[in-house]
Amino acid sequence: MSTASEPKLAAPGAGLPAIEHLIARLLFGLRLLTGNREAFTAKFKRERGAIRDLVASSDTARRGERVLIKRLPGLEDSSRNWSVWMTLDHLRITNGEFARIITDLTHRRVPAGAASTAAVKPSPTVTAAVEAEYEKSCDGLLAAAAAAPELKMHLRFAHPWFGPMDAFAWYALAGGHMGIHRGQIARVVAGLAQ
Repeated sequence: MSTASEPKLAAPGAGLPAIEHLIARLLFGLRLLTGNREAFTAKFKRERGAIRDLVASSDTARRGERVLIKRLPGLEDSSRNWSVWMTLDHLRITNGEFARIITDLTHRRVPAGAASTAAVKPSPTVTAAVEAEYEKSCDGLLAAAAAAPELKMHLRFAHPWFGPMDAFAWYALAGGHMGIHRGQIARVVAGLAQ
């Protein structure tokens, strides 16, 4: 349901509950052991298509309305009161960062700065323009991975939840991350319909 007042949520970057964090690390490790570039690309494209369908199913005039949802596994508490456009903005930001990290690592450069979940939160005033920018970010991430001759390497860049990761792991993360936020968008869209 929509809410006009700001709910009391955990601070951005607070992370996941400890047991959920442990399970996420184990499942992510399994994905790395069993997955490959083609599977990661297919997952990313499936989630992208599902997100596109969800956005298209929502009322254009209400896509900027925030909806307080129940927290999904893998979603920080601070992310529970977003709009469809805020979620797309977050994905635009993270897809851009994933592409930058993959490109840097595959060009034997350590990316500048540090990865932070608090730093990739969306703007609450984002507009409809984010829909096209989000699509561009998806294209950019897929292009960065496709351009890399090899994603598995010794060079690493740390993720705040999963630790040091090579380009292969960053690409593996992309589709799963889209899936979490696809679930979020589905709940936001359902909330808008109430």
